[in-house]
Amino acid sequence: MNTKYLIASLGLASVLSFGANAAVHQVNAQEAQNLQSMGSISVSQIGSSPMDMRQELAAKAEKAGASSYRVVELKEGSQWHATAELYK
Repeated sequence: MNTKYLIASLGLASVLSFGANAAVHQVNAQEAQNLQSMGSISVSQIGSSPMDMRQELAAKAEKAGASSYRVVELKEGSQWHATAELYK
């Protein structure tokens, strides 16, 4: 799978997911232009899925006080890794 497909999967998963992390939402690059950056976070998991990664990113973003986040890097394989920019 290529990175663009995985980022799109994370985006789709965020639209379909209505969980405890509903207060924090994922944005695209165009939406992020109107927001104030407040740093970045990253998550790594073994044998993960796009939905699991999205949930962990949203939980970390919420804990950091962000209102939204944008995935800027995603690597898959036996060890998944994602980095996201946080926004107020």
